[in-house]
Amino acid sequence: MRSAIRFAVMSTVTRVLVIRFSSIGDIVLTTPVLRALKTQLEGEVEIHYYTKKKFATLLEANPHIAKVHVMEKTVQDALPELEKIQFDYIIDLHRNIRSSVVKRRLKSLAFTFRKLNFQKWLWVNLGINRMPDLHIVDRYMETLRGFGVQDDGQGLDYFIPANTPQPSLPSTFSGGYIAVSIRAMHKGKTPGAATLKGICGLKKYPIVLLGAGDDDLIRAKKLSEEFGDHVFNGVNLFTLHQSAIILRDARLVITGDSGLMHIASAFRKKIISLWGCTVPGFGMYPYRPHPDSVMIEPHDRKKRPCSKLGNKCKYGSDHLCIDQLQIAEITSAIEKLWVQ
Repeated sequence: MRSAIRFAVMSTVTRVLVIRFSSIGDIVLTTPVLRALKTQLEGEVEIHYYTKKKFATLLEANPHIAKVHVMEKTVQDALPELEKIQFDYIIDLHRNIRSSVVKRRLKSLAFTFRKLNFQKWLWVNLGINRMPDLHIVDRYMETLRGFGVQDDGQGLDYFIPANTPQPSLPSTFSGGYIAVSIRAMHKGKTPGAATLKGICGLKKYPIVLLGAGDDDLIRAKKLSEEFGDHVFNGVNLFTLHQSAIILRDARLVITGDSGLMHIASAFRKKIISLWGCTVPGFGMYPYRPHPDSVMIEPHDRKKRPCSKLGNKCKYGSDHLCIDQLQIAEITSAIEKLWVQ
Protein backbone atom coordinates (compact mmCIF):
# COMPACT_ATOMS: atom_id res chain seq x y z
CA MET A 1 0.00 0.00 0.00
CA ARG A 2 2.81 2.39 0.89
CA SER A 3 4.57 1.92 -2.45
CA ALA A 4 1.27 2.35 -4.29
CA ILE A 5 0.72 5.69 -2.59
CA ARG A 6 4.21 6.85 -3.52
CA PHE A 7 3.72 5.81 -7.13
CA ALA A 8 0.52 7.83 -7.33
CA VAL A 9 2.27 11.08 -6.42
CA MET A 10 3.22 12.83 -9.65
CA SER A 11 4.08 16.24 -8.16
CA THR A 12 7.50 17.01 -6.71
CA VAL A 13 5.70 18.18 -3.57
CA THR A 14 3.24 16.02 -1.65
CA ARG A 15 0.48 18.26 -0.31
CA VAL A 16 -1.58 17.00 2.61
CA LEU A 17 -4.59 18.62 4.26
CA VAL A 18 -5.28 17.67 7.88
CA ILE A 19 -8.75 18.48 9.23
CA ARG A 20 -9.59 18.98 12.91
CA PHE A 21 -11.96 21.84 13.63
CA SER A 22 -11.89 21.82 17.44
CA SER A 23 -11.04 22.00 20.27
CA ILE A 24 -7.85 22.84 22.18
CA GLY A 25 -7.05 19.38 23.52
CA ASP A 26 -8.20 17.54 20.41
CA ILE A 27 -5.99 19.68 18.20
CA VAL A 28 -2.93 19.25 20.43
CA LEU A 29 -3.55 15.49 20.24
CA THR A 30 -3.17 15.61 16.44
CA THR A 31 0.40 16.90 16.58
CA PRO A 32 2.08 13.46 16.38
CA VAL A 33 0.26 12.94 13.08
CA LEU A 34 1.64 16.18 11.68
CA ARG A 35 5.17 15.32 12.77
CA ALA A 36 4.99 11.81 11.36
CA LEU A 37 3.73 13.00 7.98
CA LYS A 38 6.32 15.75 7.74
CA THR A 39 9.34 13.73 8.85
CA GLN A 40 8.60 10.26 7.52
CA LEU A 41 7.00 10.66 4.09
CA GLU A 42 9.57 10.64 1.29
CA GLY A 43 10.41 13.79 -0.60
CA GLU A 44 9.12 17.29 0.06
CA VAL A 45 5.93 17.30 2.13
CA GLU A 46 3.68 20.33 2.55
CA ILE A 47 1.13 20.04 5.35
CA HIS A 48 -1.92 22.28 5.56
CA TYR A 49 -4.38 22.34 8.48
CA TYR A 50 -8.06 23.33 8.45
CA THR A 51 -9.55 24.38 11.79
CA LYS A 52 -11.82 26.95 13.39
CA LYS A 53 -10.40 30.46 13.54
CA LYS A 54 -10.34 30.62 17.34
CA PHE A 55 -8.06 27.58 17.50
CA ALA A 56 -5.62 28.60 14.77
CA THR A 57 -3.25 30.14 17.33
CA LEU A 58 -2.50 26.65 18.62
CA LEU A 59 -0.79 25.83 15.34
CA GLU A 60 0.79 29.12 14.33
CA ALA A 61 4.31 28.19 15.48
CA ASN A 62 4.23 24.52 14.48
CA PRO A 63 7.18 24.04 12.09
CA HIS A 64 5.54 21.02 10.45
CA ILE A 65 2.66 23.09 9.04
CA ALA A 66 2.98 25.13 5.86
CA LYS A 67 -0.33 26.96 6.30
CA VAL A 68 -3.32 27.02 8.62
CA HIS A 69 -6.68 27.58 6.93
CA VAL A 70 -9.51 28.86 9.11
CA MET A 71 -13.25 28.46 9.29
CA GLU A 72 -14.82 31.66 10.58
CA LYS A 73 -18.53 30.84 10.36
CA THR A 74 -19.16 27.94 8.00
CA VAL A 75 -17.12 25.15 6.47
CA GLN A 76 -17.47 26.92 3.11
CA ASP A 77 -15.23 29.79 4.24
CA ALA A 78 -11.90 28.34 3.11
CA LEU A 79 -13.09 25.99 0.37
CA PRO A 80 -12.29 28.31 -2.59
CA GLU A 81 -8.76 28.72 -1.23
CA LEU A 82 -8.37 24.99 -0.58
CA GLU A 83 -9.62 24.03 -4.04
CA LYS A 84 -6.79 25.97 -5.66
CA ILE A 85 -4.10 23.98 -3.87
CA GLN A 86 -4.79 20.52 -5.34
CA PHE A 87 -4.04 18.33 -2.34
CA ASP A 88 -2.72 14.84 -2.85
CA TYR A 89 -4.28 13.57 0.38
CA ILE A 90 -6.75 14.58 3.06
CA ILE A 91 -6.39 13.30 6.63
CA ASP A 92 -9.78 13.76 8.27
CA LEU A 93 -9.31 13.57 12.04
CA HIS A 94 -12.69 15.10 12.85
CA ARG A 95 -15.13 12.99 10.86
CA ASN A 96 -18.36 14.94 10.86
CA ILE A 97 -20.70 16.47 8.29
CA ARG A 98 -18.46 19.52 7.80
CA SER A 99 -15.34 17.48 7.13
CA SER A 100 -17.36 15.35 4.71
CA VAL A 101 -18.26 18.50 2.78
CA VAL A 102 -14.57 19.38 2.48
CA LYS A 103 -13.65 15.90 1.23
CA ARG A 104 -16.48 15.89 -1.29
CA ARG A 105 -15.51 19.28 -2.68
CA LEU A 106 -11.77 18.68 -2.90
CA LYS A 107 -12.03 15.14 -4.32
CA SER A 108 -8.58 14.17 -3.01
CA LEU A 109 -7.75 10.71 -1.70
CA ALA A 110 -8.97 10.80 1.91
CA PHE A 111 -8.10 8.86 5.05
CA THR A 112 -10.68 9.19 7.81
CA PHE A 113 -10.39 8.68 11.57
CA ARG A 114 -12.66 6.08 13.21
CA LYS A 115 -14.51 7.99 15.91
CA LEU A 116 -16.09 5.00 17.70
CA ASN A 117 -19.14 6.98 18.75
CA PHE A 118 -21.27 3.83 18.87
CA GLN A 119 -18.83 2.14 21.23
CA LYS A 120 -18.93 5.21 23.50
CA TRP A 121 -22.72 5.17 23.38
CA LEU A 122 -22.76 1.52 24.43
CA TRP A 123 -20.55 2.26 27.42
CA VAL A 124 -22.41 5.39 28.52
CA ASN A 125 -25.94 4.07 28.01
CA LEU A 126 -25.69 0.32 28.53
CA GLY A 127 -22.51 -0.07 30.56
CA ILE A 128 -20.95 -2.23 27.84
CA ASN A 129 -17.29 -1.37 27.26
CA ARG A 130 -16.26 -2.15 23.69
CA MET A 131 -13.65 0.61 23.49
CA PRO A 132 -10.18 -0.52 22.37
CA ASP A 133 -7.39 -0.21 24.91
CA LEU A 134 -5.75 2.52 22.86
CA HIS A 135 -5.12 6.20 23.36
CA ILE A 136 -6.82 8.42 20.80
CA VAL A 137 -3.38 9.45 19.51
CA ASP A 138 -2.67 5.83 18.62
CA ARG A 139 -6.02 5.70 16.87
CA TYR A 140 -5.14 8.89 14.99
CA MET A 141 -1.92 7.21 13.91
CA GLU A 142 -3.87 4.18 12.66
CA THR A 143 -5.46 6.58 10.16
CA LEU A 144 -2.01 6.87 8.54
CA ARG A 145 -1.45 3.14 8.26
CA GLY A 146 -1.56 3.23 4.47
CA PHE A 147 1.40 5.61 4.39
CA GLY A 148 3.63 3.24 6.31
CA VAL A 149 4.58 5.87 8.89
CA GLN A 150 5.31 4.83 12.47
CA ASP A 151 4.85 6.33 15.91
CA ASP A 152 8.19 7.95 16.75
CA GLY A 153 7.63 7.81 20.50
CA GLN A 154 8.09 11.57 20.96
CA GLY A 155 4.62 12.29 22.29
CA LEU A 156 2.72 15.53 21.76
CA ASP A 157 4.02 18.87 20.49
CA TYR A 158 3.21 22.36 21.64
CA PHE A 159 5.18 25.17 20.04
CA ILE A 160 5.19 28.60 21.70
CA PRO A 161 5.83 31.55 19.35
CA ALA A 162 9.17 33.26 20.02
CA ASN A 163 7.48 36.65 20.50
CA THR A 164 5.23 35.46 23.34
CA PRO A 165 5.67 37.75 26.38
CA GLN A 166 6.90 35.98 29.50
CA PRO A 167 4.06 35.75 32.04
CA SER A 168 4.78 37.54 35.29
CA LEU A 169 4.48 35.69 38.59
CA PRO A 170 5.31 36.78 42.17
CA SER A 171 8.99 36.51 43.03
CA THR A 172 8.12 34.08 45.81
CA PHE A 173 7.11 31.57 43.13
CA SER A 174 10.63 31.36 41.69
CA GLY A 175 11.40 28.24 43.71
CA GLY A 176 8.63 26.28 42.04
CA TYR A 177 4.84 26.21 41.95
CA ILE A 178 1.82 24.05 41.15
CA ALA A 179 -0.26 25.05 38.12
CA VAL A 180 -3.94 24.27 38.70
CA SER A 181 -6.43 24.41 35.82
CA ILE A 182 -9.81 25.24 37.33
CA ARG A 183 -11.86 24.86 34.17
CA ALA A 184 -12.93 22.31 31.61
CA MET A 185 -15.39 22.41 28.73
CA HIS A 186 -18.21 20.96 30.84
CA LYS A 187 -19.12 21.01 34.54
CA GLY A 188 -18.81 17.24 34.85
CA LYS A 189 -15.08 17.57 34.13
CA THR A 190 -14.44 20.74 36.15
CA PRO A 191 -12.86 20.42 39.62
CA GLY A 192 -15.37 21.48 42.26
CA ALA A 193 -15.10 24.03 45.05
CA ALA A 194 -14.25 21.51 47.78
CA THR A 195 -11.50 19.97 45.68
CA LEU A 196 -9.94 23.33 44.89
CA LYS A 197 -10.13 24.40 48.53
CA GLY A 198 -8.39 21.20 49.55
CA ILE A 199 -5.58 21.89 47.09
CA CYS A 200 -5.20 25.59 47.93
CA GLY A 201 -5.27 24.79 51.65
CA LEU A 202 -1.81 23.20 51.35
CA LYS A 203 -0.07 26.46 52.17
CA LYS A 204 3.49 25.25 51.71
CA TYR A 205 2.98 25.00 47.93
CA PRO A 206 2.75 28.13 45.74
CA ILE A 207 -0.23 27.71 43.41
CA VAL A 208 -1.10 29.40 40.10
CA LEU A 209 -4.76 29.17 39.13
CA LEU A 210 -5.43 29.06 35.38
CA GLY A 211 -8.73 29.50 33.62
CA ALA A 212 -10.73 31.81 31.37
CA GLY A 213 -14.08 33.54 31.60
CA ASP A 214 -16.14 35.31 34.24
CA ASP A 215 -17.15 32.18 36.15
CA ASP A 216 -13.54 31.04 36.50
CA LEU A 217 -12.51 34.54 37.56
CA ILE A 218 -15.09 34.59 40.36
CA ARG A 219 -14.02 31.16 41.63
CA ALA A 220 -10.32 31.99 41.48
CA LYS A 221 -10.80 35.36 43.21
CA LYS A 222 -12.57 33.67 46.13
CA LEU A 223 -9.77 31.15 46.47
CA SER A 224 -6.95 33.71 46.34
CA GLU A 225 -8.72 35.91 48.88
CA GLU A 226 -9.39 33.01 51.23
CA PHE A 227 -5.96 31.40 51.12
CA GLY A 228 -3.63 34.37 50.73
CA ASP A 229 -0.50 35.16 48.78
CA HIS A 230 0.55 31.58 48.07
CA VAL A 231 -2.43 31.33 45.67
CA PHE A 232 -1.98 33.47 42.55
CA ASN A 233 -5.08 34.22 40.50
CA GLY A 234 -3.98 33.90 36.88
CA VAL A 235 -7.47 33.63 35.38
CA ASN A 236 -7.93 35.91 32.37
CA LEU A 237 -4.42 37.32 32.87
CA PHE A 238 -2.63 35.23 30.28
CA THR A 239 -2.99 34.28 26.63
CA LEU A 240 -3.15 30.60 25.77
CA HIS A 241 0.55 30.60 24.89
CA GLN A 242 1.42 32.34 28.16
CA SER A 243 -0.66 29.75 30.02
CA ALA A 244 1.37 27.12 28.19
CA ILE A 245 4.55 28.73 29.55
CA ILE A 246 3.07 28.57 33.06
CA LEU A 247 2.40 24.86 32.54
CA ARG A 248 5.82 24.24 31.02
CA ASP A 249 7.63 25.84 33.95
CA ALA A 250 5.45 24.36 36.70
CA ARG A 251 6.81 21.77 39.06
CA LEU A 252 3.46 19.96 39.01
CA VAL A 253 0.17 20.36 37.12
CA ILE A 254 -3.30 19.55 38.48
CA THR A 255 -6.14 19.52 35.99
CA GLY A 256 -9.42 17.97 35.01
CA ASP A 257 -10.04 16.34 31.64
CA SER A 258 -9.24 19.51 29.69
CA GLY A 259 -7.22 21.11 26.93
CA LEU A 260 -4.60 22.33 29.40
CA MET A 261 -4.11 18.72 30.51
CA HIS A 262 -2.98 17.85 26.98
CA ILE A 263 -0.76 20.93 26.71
CA ALA A 264 0.90 19.89 29.98
CA SER A 265 1.40 16.41 28.52
CA ALA A 266 3.21 17.95 25.56
CA PHE A 267 5.77 19.34 28.04
CA ARG A 268 6.10 15.92 29.78
CA LYS A 269 4.97 17.41 33.08
CA LYS A 270 4.04 15.59 36.25
CA ILE A 271 0.26 15.66 36.05
CA ILE A 272 -2.42 14.85 38.58
CA SER A 273 -5.48 14.47 36.37
CA LEU A 274 -8.90 14.57 38.04
CA TRP A 275 -11.74 12.55 36.51
CA GLY A 276 -15.48 12.81 36.95
CA CYS A 277 -18.25 12.14 34.46
CA THR A 278 -15.81 11.03 31.76
CA VAL A 279 -13.31 8.18 32.06
CA PRO A 280 -9.72 7.60 30.95
CA GLY A 281 -11.00 4.55 29.05
CA PHE A 282 -12.34 6.86 26.34
CA GLY A 283 -8.68 7.20 25.34
CA MET A 284 -8.22 10.90 26.16
CA TYR A 285 -6.00 10.59 29.24
CA PRO A 286 -2.61 12.40 29.38
CA TYR A 287 -0.47 11.12 26.53
CA ARG A 288 3.10 10.28 27.53
CA PRO A 289 3.46 12.85 30.30
CA HIS A 290 6.06 12.48 33.04
CA PRO A 291 5.99 8.81 34.10
CA ASP A 292 5.17 9.71 37.72
CA SER A 293 1.84 11.26 36.67
CA VAL A 294 -1.31 9.92 38.31
CA MET A 295 -5.01 9.76 37.43
CA ILE A 296 -7.53 10.14 40.26
CA GLU A 297 -11.11 8.94 39.85
CA PRO A 298 -14.10 8.88 42.22
CA HIS A 299 -14.70 5.72 44.20
CA ASP A 300 -17.99 3.77 44.24
CA ARG A 301 -19.35 5.42 41.10
CA LYS A 302 -20.21 2.31 39.16
CA LYS A 303 -22.48 4.09 36.67
CA ARG A 304 -19.56 5.95 35.10
CA PRO A 305 -19.00 7.04 32.39
CA CYS A 306 -21.96 9.37 32.75
CA SER A 307 -21.60 11.02 29.35
CA LYS A 308 -19.25 11.21 26.41
CA LEU A 309 -18.44 14.90 26.87
CA GLY A 310 -18.86 15.34 30.62
CA ASN A 311 -22.00 17.45 30.15
CA LYS A 312 -24.29 15.04 32.06
CA CYS A 313 -23.98 13.12 35.32
CA LYS A 314 -26.02 10.01 36.08
CA TYR A 315 -26.00 10.95 39.77
CA GLY A 316 -27.58 14.37 39.21
CA SER A 317 -26.26 17.92 39.08
CA ASP A 318 -26.06 18.12 42.89
CA HIS A 319 -23.95 14.97 43.18
CA LEU A 320 -21.51 15.23 40.30
CA CYS A 321 -18.87 12.51 40.05
CA ILE A 322 -16.12 15.12 39.83
CA ASP A 323 -17.18 16.35 43.30
CA GLN A 324 -16.73 12.91 44.83
CA LEU A 325 -12.94 12.82 44.56
CA GLN A 326 -11.10 12.09 47.80
CA ILE A 327 -9.21 15.20 48.93
CA ALA A 328 -6.78 13.08 50.94
CA GLU A 329 -5.91 11.10 47.82
CA ILE A 330 -5.19 14.30 45.90
CA THR A 331 -3.11 15.91 48.64
CA SER A 332 -1.13 12.71 49.14
CA ALA A 333 -0.30 12.69 45.42
CA ILE A 334 0.76 16.34 45.61
CA GLU A 335 3.12 15.72 48.50
CA LYS A 336 4.65 12.71 46.79
CA LEU A 337 5.13 14.29 43.36
CA TRP A 338 6.42 17.62 44.69
CA VAL A 339 9.51 16.02 46.20
CA GLN A 340 10.23 13.52 43.41
